[in-house]
Amino acid sequence: MGDLGSYIRHIELLGYEKRFFPSQHYVYMFLVKWQDLTEKVVYRKFTEIYEFHKALKEMFPIESGDINVENRIIPHMPAPRWFDSQRSTENRQNTLTEYCSTLINLPRKISRCGHVLDFFKVRPDDLNPPTLSHIKKPEAFLMPQDSRKIAADITGPIILQTYRALADYEKNSKTEMSVKTDDLVDVVEKSESGWWFCQQKNKRGWVPAAYLEPMDGPDETEEQEPNYAGELYVVRKGYTAAQDDEITLKEGETIEVIHKLLDGWWVVRKDEITGYYPSMYLQKAGEENPTGNVQLRNKSAPPRRSSIRNSKSIHNQSRKQISQETYRRNSMKYVQNLRKLKSNLLGKASTISKFQPCRRLPGRGSFFQEKGASWLPPELSLVGHLSQGDAGRG
Repeated sequence: MGDLGSYIRHIELLGYEKRFFPSQHYVYMFLVKWQDLTEKVVYRKFTEIYEFHKALKEMFPIESGDINVENRIIPHMPAPRWFDSQRSTENRQNTLTEYCSTLINLPRKISRCGHVLDFFKVRPDDLNPPTLSHIKKPEAFLMPQDSRKIAADITGPIILQTYRALADYEKNSKTEMSVKTDDLVDVVEKSESGWWFCQQKNKRGWVPAAYLEPMDGPDETEEQEPNYAGELYVVRKGYTAAQDDEITLKEGETIEVIHKLLDGWWVVRKDEITGYYPSMYLQKAGEENPTGNVQLRNKSAPPRRSSIRNSKSIHNQSRKQISQETYRRNSMKYVQNLRKLKSNLLGKASTISKFQPCRRLPGRGSFFQEKGASWLPPELSLVGHLSQGDAGRG
């Protein structure tokens, strides 16, 4: 919770930084002006900002429009791309400026709640960003003063990503939205479940991500690469495979997610078997409650992109797809290499623990003997222990 009587007067986006440790990423720089007239600079990743936004919506379901869209006063926030580029980071600046301006002018129960105050408080990393001396120093990109003023004066809607419908989709519930081929929609929220909240003129609702494509190119650039190390998830709803490349799982089973895809059908691994499974039926291991939008918790899995008939893309480059055979083969290679590495480490550990140092003789190094064996003079125990004796010379 925030400090009693503490509140934020103003939040100004200064620009962003390109950082190179522990890997290349971008952070936004905010100048936060507090009620006591102090000014602090804080740095936040866009993924952090989006998670903050989602939590704020859950805290205030009426004001976020979850109960009735017409009551929404909390501003929209476009979902993060799977991989951020400098261009997308730069293009979001006006959106974030408008978001912060609207946020601070919301009713006090929201704008001065502990969640907002805690998020914009100075953290240790804001004062001393993590870095290494041999790593390239961060590069700062400041918004021009004129741009900041223009962005602060914007009173129109926040800029959202525009997508095109690949095929006709007929809604199946009141919370969904129908689209026709070539329709252009603005994506308000991208859920990992594969259901995206969209708006088109006066219409709003959930649309399967599989039916949408970005205007500037195929969308697999937004998807993560396969992670054969896997993330542990628990099945919270069973599903029986309907296609050969899917996998059947029961409620309560623990599996590993190795590839998260935009259409909400993730590739999972159970022992040596891989297959597609609806992400909305999975829950990250260790989490007590499922995350995500309340409206989606009782929905069925969205359709898969491969199941869409008469799909018409405007892009010449076809969308790349990895076969389950490739997933299985690469998965097996990873697991085998991991087992081999563990075996080698265990072998080295047992070799080291097998020997213990013996007494040092004048002019000699430390000799080692097997645990439990009686000590022998160096002349008699030299064979088999020579390398260990040499290793102990000081």
